[in-house]
This record gives sequence, structure tokens and C-alpha cells, in this order.
Amino acid sequence: MVERSGWLLDLYADPRGGLALWFLDENGERQRLRQDFPVTFYAAGPAARLRAAWRWLQGRPGVSLARQERRDLFQPGLLPVLAVQVAQPAAQPALFRQVSQAFPDLTYYDADLPLALRHAALHGTFPLARGRLAWDESGTVQALSVLDSPWDLDPEPAPLRILSLEPEVDPFHAAPTQLLVRDLRTSYRLALEPARPLLVNLRAILQRHDPDLLLTTWGDTWLLPRLLALSQEWRIPLPLSRDVERGVAYRKERSYFTYGQIIYRGRQVHLFGRWHVDGHNAMLFHDYGMEGALEMARVTALPLQTAARVSPGSGISAMQIITALRQGVLVPWHKQQAERPKTALELMRFDQGGLVYQPTTGLHFDVGEVDFISMYPSIMRHFNISPETVGSQRPTAELAPRLEETVSGGPPGLVPETLAPLLDKRLALKLRLAELPAWHPQRLRYKARASAHKWLLVTCFGYLGYKNARFGRIEAHEAVTAYGREALLRAKEAAEDLGFEVLHLYVDGMWVKKAGASRVADFQPVLDEIVRRTGLPVALEGVYRWLAFLPSRQDGRVPVANRYFGAYQDGTLKVRGVEARRRDTPHFLVRLQEEMLERLAQAQGAGAASTAAALQECLPGLVARLRRVLAALRAGRIPLAELVVAHKLSRDLTEFRTPSPAARAAGQLQAAGKVLKPGQRVLFIYTRGEPGVHAWDLPQPPNPASVDVARYAELTLRAAAAILQPLRVEEATLRQWLFSNAGYLAPPGKPAPPATALPLWVGKHVLRDRHLFPVAGLRQISWLPAP
Repeated sequence: MVERSGWLLDLYADPRGGLALWFLDENGERQRLRQDFPVTFYAAGPAARLRAAWRWLQGRPGVSLARQERRDLFQPGLLPVLAVQVAQPAAQPALFRQVSQAFPDLTYYDADLPLALRHAALHGTFPLARGRLAWDESGTVQALSVLDSPWDLDPEPAPLRILSLEPEVDPFHAAPTQLLVRDLRTSYRLALEPARPLLVNLRAILQRHDPDLLLTTWGDTWLLPRLLALSQEWRIPLPLSRDVERGVAYRKERSYFTYGQIIYRGRQVHLFGRWHVDGHNAMLFHDYGMEGALEMARVTALPLQTAARVSPGSGISAMQIITALRQGVLVPWHKQQAERPKTALELMRFDQGGLVYQPTTGLHFDVGEVDFISMYPSIMRHFNISPETVGSQRPTAELAPRLEETVSGGPPGLVPETLAPLLDKRLALKLRLAELPAWHPQRLRYKARASAHKWLLVTCFGYLGYKNARFGRIEAHEAVTAYGREALLRAKEAAEDLGFEVLHLYVDGMWVKKAGASRVADFQPVLDEIVRRTGLPVALEGVYRWLAFLPSRQDGRVPVANRYFGAYQDGTLKVRGVEARRRDTPHFLVRLQEEMLERLAQAQGAGAASTAAALQECLPGLVARLRRVLAALRAGRIPLAELVVAHKLSRDLTEFRTPSPAARAAGQLQAAGKVLKPGQRVLFIYTRGEPGVHAWDLPQPPNPASVDVARYAELTLRAAAAILQPLRVEEATLRQWLFSNAGYLAPPGKPAPPATALPLWVGKHVLRDRHLFPVAGLRQISWLPAP
């Protein structure tokens, strides 16, 4: 008998029986072990049909049958079921397909659960769980104990070996010629042609380094499929998986619609015995990186290869499944709960969503941002809101005024039980981050983990009302929003009772200011009073030196709920809703807005009046920077790569009646043999004439002389105006300053103002004929009418 400590890396069904477990032991060895692990699914229905299913299954090898009573979350009492235990996990999916096809009228439970979740519910395991295993001479696990928890803040790191593979260029843009292979100490540059030396060298590198994780770029959609195809063609085995008998597993690409947008997920390549993560195809990898993906795997118990690629909703579903299995609750194969019929009046009362109080547009000083900490998850936990605790007949809109009561006085429901440790861990991480200095190396790691938690907690609320959620119920979703609206209204009343002016409310946040309140301590009474009135945790996100709420572009009198920017007291910027935050904005415009905002953030002032004056004095420099960008655009000095626009393809090309610029660019790519699917981003440059765009990924590059300079000038003007608007510089004013001379980037169809425009006094400068001249002694702005 061998007994060692180490880390659990991977587990999956072994075709030869049981589970295959890969274990990184304390001696640095990678062990492939085996564990017996029978799995059970259940069927419910009329007694006669269950007896028929029993007879149909009876006598099959490796199958044990039993009559049991189990708990269905949505039904009173215990439910009689037929329990079907399958000795070999690898055989269970095929058997279940046969049963469900033979008896489609039965209701099935625990039928399609990932093995990793079943194992986590039984043994408490998760990816990179530190544990102690004992196995016999045949490699069969005899004992397994987990020594840590997914909720530990500082787990002992596993000695992972990571190898990265990356072509030197995006394969969709151009044909790569080299493959860059790196680990922490060494790097290799391999030519992709000829194929034989590439395969021989790569095979030797994989055998020498024996990585636990292959971290690739475009590995799912291009690199690994190409390498495997070459391996088969040249008959040179390539050990991408440690378990060479299993090879690799593919998952198809797909496009799906969710939350008002179309999402594309590329083809996936999963390995056995080691992990593969494609950073270009991983969900939210750009937000929290590998550290966040590892944290997502720890708390959801999904394999890293899966956790890195699925949505946070799938992560929440996995956590709920584990909770259900541990509580002995049946997990339905398909969602069974439909929304009860409601009248139009009931829909108007119940389904109101989050509360939004339109902001007071303009520039504000010494503003405090008060946030409820994970408001909706906290409401679910604090008031015990779960599908089984909120009955389908209870009027959810009447729950809101009773914040002092819980929905159910009984034990915690399945959803609150699932969320509680996640909420506690995220709060502990935020407290730890608040204690660490800005230079501390642990900050980036904690931020990535907290970001992963944020996405899970944000999604858990929407998942209550998701049409395919196994444990979803729309009435629970409505109850959460009802509590949220009432809590935010009580927070507003608390602030106003203490003399604060409420500038904006947005679902779970509030922006307030008060004369003389400029320090963190000045806002503490508001936080204390909100906690007293709502029972929910709140925090001061920060105090802004200045904050600008922007109006609508179409109508300057209409505020926009989530379009603002501001600078905290430490100079940190917070930006929402402007071009720099959009993924479709050309890079040169992102950089322009970021530079303008950084310059404004550096403006210092002791008090509101002096800060306002300091911001106004930035205006000449900002306008000069804008003019340089426009001049570079006109002269063709901005690289073409920085002019690229990225739009998401919203539907199939055949479904467009009037092709959008993205559709026209996708059509060009399709003619060149490059097909895009709905949800993928199309990269293109605006050009003059027809068709008005040039796809960036075409084989031939665009002609710099064909760039539609006028259109990019319009985009530049719009982006700059969004930043300058709080300084009382409207887009029309900017247009007059910049386009006052005929022929100077004048937009088509819009006449240029006369060159004799009246001067405009700006701080210590006067603007005349598109130039700023310093004038001594001037300190305020005098707004003169346009001619």
C-alpha cells in the first residue's frame, strides 16, 4: 500500500472501469490512479411505467436497481423513484440515452451530471485540491481525504508545470510560419514548415517538460487541430494528452443568444491527464486571467478546461448541483417549473426589475459612491430566497416592504446555502485587499480571484429566472428585485435624512454629496444608517474629487443611467459607457480618451471651486491634443492597425436585408474563403466609396489612400466631445473650433463655419481661427455666441 499527499489534477471516466485520477504527489511524480465509482440516476412516474422500466433494465450487466424515496425540491413530501446504479461511469451516458428513448414519458433525475461534480459532492474534491491518497499495487485508490477547502484564502500552491504554445500571428488574419514554445525558463521558436521536424521537435519538448497545463493562443480553433492533423498525416504520435490511450476530445463550435446578445464559442480541444486552456477562446479570460480561471475551477469543482470556457451561469449551476447532491435533493434532467399564469396588472406589479434613478447630469465635486456589497446575492442569503422558499402563489411584490422578515423561517434554501461561502470568501478577499499596500505582489492574485467571484455572484440572480435553470423559478427572481428596490429606496431616504443630495441610483449603487463632506469618514454615518434600515452590507466604493454624468448624444436634456466618468481622491479613474470602454472602438480613439481622462485626473484643487478651475485650465491642452490626433489622421500617420473597428456579427449573412458594415466585411471574408459565424467579431476599416469597408483579415491589406478620413474624424470628434462635455464644451462648439476653415476635415454635407468666428475665452487662453493664444490675467470662461 502506498500513501502520499499531493494535489488532484484531473479525473474522468476510465473505459477500462471506474475513474482515472491524475495525482501530483509530494515527490513531484505524476501518478495515474484508478478509483471505483458507481453512478446512479433516477426515474419517476406512474408505478406501472416504473415497473416496465424495471423489467426492461433487469439483468443488464453492471446495473443494480432499487426502489427509493427521494426529495424533489419542488414537490411536497418524498417522491417514489426507480434508482438505476451503473457500476462503470463510462457506460452510464449510453444506458441513460437508451432508457430515455424507450420511456420518454418518465421524469429523470441526476442523469447528465458531470463526474467531477458527483465526485466533489461525495469526497469534497475540486481541481488542485490538496489531499492524501492511499492506493494498492494495482494503482486502485483505497482511501482519499481532502486536506484543504475551496474557500481557503491562501491555499498551498500546486507545483504546476506550464508550457505555452502560440503562433506568431492570428491564423485568421494571415498564415503563421512559426510556433513559439515557452515555459518559465526556456523558449523555442519552431518553424511550422516542414512538418516532420516540427512534430519531432515538439514531441521531444512535450516529453522533456511533461507539462500539467498547455496554455495556448488559438489552440482550440487552429493550432492543436492542425498539429493533430499533421501528426496523423506523418504518423508521428504527438503526446498532447498524458493519457495517450484517450487521445483528445473535441467539442463543437456554437452560437447562442443570451441576455440580449449573440455569443459565439469556438471549437474546443480537451486533453486527458493534463489541461489545455486557450486564452483566446476562454470565457472572461481577458478579465481575470489564469488565476481567476483556477479560482473559478476551485469554487465550482468543474475541471479547469471546462471552468475556463463556460459562462458564469454554468458555474453557478455546478455549485447548485453539488449542494443538491450533498443535501439528497434530486437534480432534474430538464427544468420542470413553469411560470404561473399572471394578468397584465400582475406582471406590471411584480416584474419591475432593478431601480434606476436618472442621474443629475454635469460635473460634481466631492461625491461619495455607496455600493451594496453583492446586493442581490446578499438579499437571497439574508432573506432566504430560493425556488423552494418562494411559493408560486405568493404575491412577491408585497414582500418588499417587510425587509425585517425572511421569506421562509425554515432552514436555508438551496440557493442561499450555495451562495453563503462564496459571499464570505469574496468579502474576506476585499478586506484583505483593503489591508495590502498598492505595491504588494499578492494584490493582482486577490483581484483576479475576486473578479471571478464577482461574475459568479452577478450571474446567480439572473439564473433564478433563466428558462433552462434546473433550480430556477421566476417568482424567486421577482422577489429579489422587489427587495432590491425597497432596499435602495431606504438607502436614498437614509442619505437624504442626513442632509446628503442623491445624484444617482443604479440598481445596487448610490452617488451622494453634501457640502463639507469630502473625506471617507464624512460618509460613514450614511453607511451605518443604511445598514440599520436594510440589514444588508454596504461599502463606500470611494470619494470622487470630481465626477461627470453624461447626457444622451441624441438629446442633451436626457440623462443616461450608466454613462459617467470621474477621478477618485487618489487619482484613480472610473469610466463607464464611453468609447474607451467599448470593444468595438478603434485603438487610437481608446488611447485619445484615456490620455484626456488621465490629464483631467491629474488636475489638482483644494475644494470644489479650485478643482473646477484646474479642470478648466486643462482645456487648451486637451484641445491641442485633439488637434494633433486629427492632423495625424489627415496626414495618414496613424497606423492602419489602430483604425480597425471590431463589430460583432449579429446573425447569419443570409438573414441581412440591408447589410451592415460588419456584414459587408464578413461577405468579403466569405468570398475569400474565411467564414464567420454569428457572435464572432468582424474586423474592418472604413473606406471611401463602395462597399465602404475593407475587412482587416483579407489576404490583401487595405490601401492607406482609401481610408475614409472624414468618417474617422467624426468618430474622433464624438469621442473627444464625450470627455469635454462636462467642461461645457458641446460637440457643436468643438466642430466650430476644429472645422472653421473650409476643407479642413469638414464632414460631408455639413457646411464649415466662417473663418471669422468670434473668439472664445478659455482659462488663460483665447481661441481664434482654430488656434489658442495665451492671454495674461484671464481666469474664467466667457461664452460668446457663434456667428
